[in-house]
Amino acid sequence: MMTGVTRPLIAITGRCSSTATNVRGEAFASGQRYSRAIVRAGAQPAMVPPITDDLTLLAESLARFDGLVLQGGGDVDPRRYGEEPAAEELYGVIPDHDELEFTVLAAARSIGMPILAICRGMQVLNVACGGSLIQDIGSEAHWHQLHPVTLDDGSRLAAAMGTQRPLECNSVHHQSLKVLGDGLRVIGRADDGMVEAVELEGDQWVVGVQWHPEDTAADDPVQQRLFDAFVKEAARPR
Repeated sequence: MMTGVTRPLIAITGRCSSTATNVRGEAFASGQRYSRAIVRAGAQPAMVPPITDDLTLLAESLARFDGLVLQGGGDVDPRRYGEEPAAEELYGVIPDHDELEFTVLAAARSIGMPILAICRGMQVLNVACGGSLIQDIGSEAHWHQLHPVTLDDGSRLAAAMGTQRPLECNSVHHQSLKVLGDGLRVIGRADDGMVEAVELEGDQWVVGVQWHPEDTAADDPVQQRLFDAFVKEAARPR
């Protein structure tokens, strides 16, 4: 935990929530596990709500932050990657969520901000780079399942997590990457060949993981190291 310095400020994309305990009316929300993992890494999380009335102002406001986390959630609208909705399993397609995340992702990339994209976040990253998604993988092998993921040696993710052994990862997804986005490199796969991690080529620290490291980071120091490495990058002067 860093002491004696200003803690990096990390933006976490928020979600619309129709109900919330101890809140009157509709709410905005983000998962506690993301924030707690970021705090353990020595940074201060702040949710950016999906208020998309002024996308220019939204993009400009991101410069106040030091890093961006795209959290998990529902599905990306297939029209974003040039397809019509075709899978009955599609769920949680919310235009304001897409508007928020594609806007802040573009802004973060334009200023060289570190980006950690988790689950849906990795899918948003891929689509933003011109890629596409499998609308439903047709299997429950990655739905609330722990499974091994093998990382490429020399990748940012392997360096962050500090292990040569396959990782034990918790996945909750029914979609996956289809056409890989421009500038992305696959750096991790499950035993069945499913793409589980990507990074953006170049100097900017941009990492996407298909699993949920925040789910087990409190008890698994290897998963926590991903947040530690991300916050370390966010603390660097840009």
